[in-house]
Amino acid sequence: MTNTNANNAVVAIYKTHSTVAGVWIDHREAVIVLVSGKRQDTKRIKSYVEKQLRRSGRSPSRDRFEAQRVPADDSREREYTGHLANYYDEVISCIRPAEAILLFGPGEAKGELRKRIERHKLDLRITCLETADKMTERQISQKVARHYSPANPARPLGRGNRR
Repeated sequence: MTNTNANNAVVAIYKTHSTVAGVWIDHREAVIVLVSGKRQDTKRIKSYVEKQLRRSGRSPSRDRFEAQRVPADDSREREYTGHLANYYDEVISCIRPAEAILLFGPGEAKGELRKRIERHKLDLRITCLETADKMTERQISQKVARHYSPANPARPLGRGNRR
């Protein structure tokens, strides 16, 4: 599909009152904006994931058997990855009804979510992937509304708007 056709498809989806979505995401939280006709719903999902898992208690420990009680780095990494997978699955469940999806955010989470969507072969359409700084919920809602506005057709996929 050419960029012009992709833009026309996004505008057509918006005009038919189908559901479109915008997701601002990082590893701590996601703000999901679903737009259907004139209705706009916003949902915030917290990941409750802590990147640097810390030891409990005093540090450094002088206990001889501390290494046996502290989980190994690989088990911590598996736990972290498992928490992120659950977080991404919760986000995906919220955007499942969307026919077009704008993904944006400051770090790697948007790309990780995109890969998870593609890996599971879910019938979701990511129309745009952008890097964006920390934003307020209102700024996120406005960005999504502008992106899908029929008066301002979606920008073509290209630099900064990768698919």
